[in-house]
Amino acid sequence: MPSLSARGAELHFEEAGSGPALVLLHGLGGSSADWSPYVAALRGHFRVITPDVRGGLLSRDVAHPHGPFTIPQLAGDLAALLQSLGALPAHLVGWSMGGMVALQLAADAPAAVASLTVVNSGPDWTPKTPLQHLALRLRGVVTTFVGPGPMAQVLARKLFPAPAQAELRRSYIARMGRNDRAAYAALLAAIVGWSVAERLPSLTMPTLVVASDGDYTSVASKEAWVRRLPDARLVVVPGTRHALPLEAPERLLAVLLDFLGQ
Repeated sequence: MPSLSARGAELHFEEAGSGPALVLLHGLGGSSADWSPYVAALRGHFRVITPDVRGGLLSRDVAHPHGPFTIPQLAGDLAALLQSLGALPAHLVGWSMGGMVALQLAADAPAAVASLTVVNSGPDWTPKTPLQHLALRLRGVVTTFVGPGPMAQVLARKLFPAPAQAELRRSYIARMGRNDRAAYAALLAAIVGWSVAERLPSLTMPTLVVASDGDYTSVASKEAWVRRLPDARLVVVPGTRHALPLEAPERLLAVLLDFLGQ
């Protein structure tokens, strides 16, 4: 498993294939392994790079393994990794927290981003209602005192509710349960209050926003911020939920290949 020492962290990554650099960024509690079906399908067209974020399953902060972490810090890690690999500019694909990291890098270093794909994510994670504040506080408390494994059991029932998705539920719970409790809580805290919403008009690279109609945030809310991007389009994948990359890889792959082919 290759890794790179950069910015006080040991950053794990995998790469396969050749061609233009394509980076796949996992969500909170996930890892580069989440993208395995995509690597197999894309490596014939791209140099596919799948990093693990600092504090995740396979990458660690050497001095501060339990954080605190920030989204700009994770974006800086990604820039350092890609520069060391000679993989700039790169096409970025980010799911959930990975989408936030991709948006942050696009805002901080637009020349490093050939294109941007954001899957079930957004440019702002600032709670705006008492209910949102309460939900985030409860998730933080449960994660801190119980751990990501039990939290994953709750989430899995919402993300994969169908009887036929039993294996998805099992693998999701098992993967999430391997996270370090304190590091996971620190990554969750990094999301809360983060925003690049005011910088959206400066993101001029071709951008695709992929939305599930069963995601945590509505399609309408995504339409609102997509309109603020100079060169962006929104694609909705009906009948799917927040964990779209895990739930329906063949459908997301079709959308990605259509966009990247252009």
